[in-house]
Amino acid sequence: MKATAYLLQAALVGIWWIGLATSESFFAAFQFDGIGRAAFWSFLAPDVLVIASLSLLRAYKQSRTVELLVLGGFAYAALYCVNATLLTSSGYLSSGLMLLGLCYNAFLCFDTELFRNSQTSSVKVIALKTFVQIVCTWILALVVVPYTLMEAFDSLSAPSFNLAALAGMTLFLPTSLLGLVSAYYMVRYGGGTPLPIDQAVRLVDRGPYRFVRNPMAIAGIGQGLCVALIFESIPVLSYAMLGAVVWHLAVRPIEERNLAERFGEEYLMYRSRVWCWIPKLPKV
Repeated sequence: MKATAYLLQAALVGIWWIGLATSESFFAAFQFDGIGRAAFWSFLAPDVLVIASLSLLRAYKQSRTVELLVLGGFAYAALYCVNATLLTSSGYLSSGLMLLGLCYNAFLCFDTELFRNSQTSSVKVIALKTFVQIVCTWILALVVVPYTLMEAFDSLSAPSFNLAALAGMTLFLPTSLLGLVSAYYMVRYGGGTPLPIDQAVRLVDRGPYRFVRNPMAIAGIGQGLCVALIFESIPVLSYAMLGAVVWHLAVRPIEERNLAERFGEEYLMYRSRVWCWIPKLPKV
């Protein structure tokens, strides 16, 4: 499970540096004002040797030490970038990317500790926590990240209201509604929130979960694609598609392992009859 996640990370680091080397606009999107190109390129060797190479090693050899070394490498890079952003008031995309990488590796290192059943019995309290989670997630994933991407790539502009933008606006409502309805069923019948640190205590196989196993992930990816259509933004489109790939290859296997451990045969039977991404009508 983790092997694929680390292999994906090594590949993405390599692709990122190739993009920096071959595209001036891509390179410019990740720069800090007042920090020269040489200072930026000085991170090539540490990235390749510490993060990419050790990620590749971890993909083929299970080692807690290697996992922590990669996590430490990302922690250093993230702190450097955040400090550079505070000093220069620029480089928000670089800092965001490094913080995302830090969170990704923290999830891989401490996946078992992060999955915790909800300790709250009150449906109202769980609903309130879920509402706060959704608001924070939507602001971050659908406003802050797309804005940062479009600003960094100099593609920030108002929607043109053409066919693509209208399609995005039209589809944004049903994808958002799917996420909200899925969250309702998670709270009402699962007794927990969508986040793994406060997860459901009962397996949810009603509502949207009756037809597909990951309705909230589908909703989130769909919302991202809609934002990309509305603003006709290739960077945002790439962000949404990459999010789907990371979720499927890295997050989903760990989440499904946890579900199998907690619910046993009940979940295994559910997984056998309901598909992961494509809705499937239940057998009568």
